[in-house]
Amino acid sequence: MVSRSKTALVGVSMLAVAGVLVGCAAPAETPAGDATVEPSQTITYVGYGGDGQAAQIQAWQAPYTAAHPNITFINTAPPDIAQVKAQVENNAVQWDVMAIAPYAAQQNCGTLFEKLDLEDVDQTNLVPGSVGECYIANWINATPVAYRTDAFPAGKGPKTVEDFFDTKKFPGQRGIVTNLQNGILEYPLLADGVKPDDLYPLDVDRALDKLDTIRDVTTFAPNVGALQQAVAADQVDMFLLPDSRLVPLLKSGQDITIVWDVTVASLNAFAVPLGSTKKEATEAFLKTVTEPEQVAKISELLGVAPINSEAKPKLDEFASQVEVYGAVNTGDTVVQDVEWYSKNFNDASTKLTTWLAG
Repeated sequence: MVSRSKTALVGVSMLAVAGVLVGCAAPAETPAGDATVEPSQTITYVGYGGDGQAAQIQAWQAPYTAAHPNITFINTAPPDIAQVKAQVENNAVQWDVMAIAPYAAQQNCGTLFEKLDLEDVDQTNLVPGSVGECYIANWINATPVAYRTDAFPAGKGPKTVEDFFDTKKFPGQRGIVTNLQNGILEYPLLADGVKPDDLYPLDVDRALDKLDTIRDVTTFAPNVGALQQAVAADQVDMFLLPDSRLVPLLKSGQDITIVWDVTVASLNAFAVPLGSTKKEATEAFLKTVTEPEQVAKISELLGVAPINSEAKPKLDEFASQVEVYGAVNTGDTVVQDVEWYSKNFNDASTKLTTWLAG
């Protein structure tokens, strides 16, 4: 994925909790002739691994299995659209639900992802765009600029998005996740002088030209877990890392300063790969992740912003440090334009991938 001039991440973490089931024992099989007992089903769940997926198991899967003993989950990672495409084209779909950007699911709706029956989901208190034809949102991710406090003299660290791209004033290794959800196109445009209200439609070529200016001092991580590991290992000095990965780093004692200048936020969602044999059971599960109690729980565990206004998370000292819609954020917030990405995700991904291949 990266050119020879980039810092490569070796041994990228890929959570393989495949085979780890939520629920200690397999549910009993349906007795013959008893229509009141639901058949046992196992949903293969694909997330981003690590602390984030562990929190999802705790917030969503465990309560659902407790309420529906016939349902268990197999967890694996990471979610990869290329793998979905391969599974669909070979009529060998193994995944039932995967974490995804909503616009990636929408642009590939009906070709790589199932159209979902979500008409009975109450959207009254959900943020706009939470329910699409082929996805349902689960939280709002914020990906602020941050840095290791020990990498810069006290009070001398970067304070703006422009500083992140200023290699003379702020030398050091950068870290960026190549996932479009984490602002890899928005941040260079903001640093290049584009106003937050004028970002869309994105000028992808201009964004890549700006990224060229920090290319040689940037670790381009293939996923959030890999960049989280790089931060923990002191391999990067400043980085664009989502709130859900900053929280476990803060909890582990990492001294991190978060820069609240302009912050890119995005909806995160779930989709069902086309051809899943567990579509109906998966839809039933997905409808529960937007309920206030589950939304509050995932916010408490990961510091992500809730998509349901009825959710009232009680954030601890770590999650409150990344609360993008809280008092800690003294800057501006840009939410990714789902409509623009839904039309341009594939093209933008191709351009970015080509650029990364250098």
